[in-house]
Amino acid sequence: MINREDMLELTRRMTLSRTSFDRIAGCYVDEDGDFEGSFNTNFLKLSAAERAKKLKLAKAIPFSPTNVNLKEYEFPQCVQKPGSMWQLLLSMNECGLKNDALMDTFYDILMERYQAESEYAVLVFHGRYDIPVKASDKESLWESEEVFEYMICAICPLFGEYEPGDPECGFLFPAFTDRSRDLNHIAVFQADAGRPHTELLEVLGVDWENGKRGF
Repeated sequence: MINREDMLELTRRMTLSRTSFDRIAGCYVDEDGDFEGSFNTNFLKLSAAERAKKLKLAKAIPFSPTNVNLKEYEFPQCVQKPGSMWQLLLSMNECGLKNDALMDTFYDILMERYQAESEYAVLVFHGRYDIPVKASDKESLWESEEVFEYMICAICPLFGEYEPGDPECGFLFPAFTDRSRDLNHIAVFQADAGRPHTELLEVLGVDWENGKRGF
């Protein structure tokens, strides 16, 4: 189960003045599922207007209804190995999204399985959050206890000139559990909890209903 307060702690940093994001990468996919281009840039080099738009999309993932639209899934030990999606996500996060070859591999795997009714964008944000120590009364002491390095992925339909709409699904990796990094889990967002993109769960290789697994 995801602790709502943990997610709210992360989203409080998702404003123009307090953002902990340092990079954004992504790709565009046409209605036939074909690659249409990609980008990879320093988040703070975007205009204020663009940063505000992108922050709204990223924030939608952890701010969504906890344990309803945003659920935690476990990576079985058998997939925590070289060549797995878990290892790819770990490598993407460790390099801060700066390795284009890793990003392209991620896009290719996702595009091969993802089912969309229209063109869409895959947006990946990288951030570092200095987790403040909390006193016994739960008030922050503002001394960094741990640096939580993480990614948020948002998969969004496209409108007009490559303008992404509200995310249909996405994830937070690693999971943020008890105010700390949790490499054994991932928090997955589904805008329509009744009709989830189960293919995303299969691509990620996590345990889900009936123990099914994918990549």
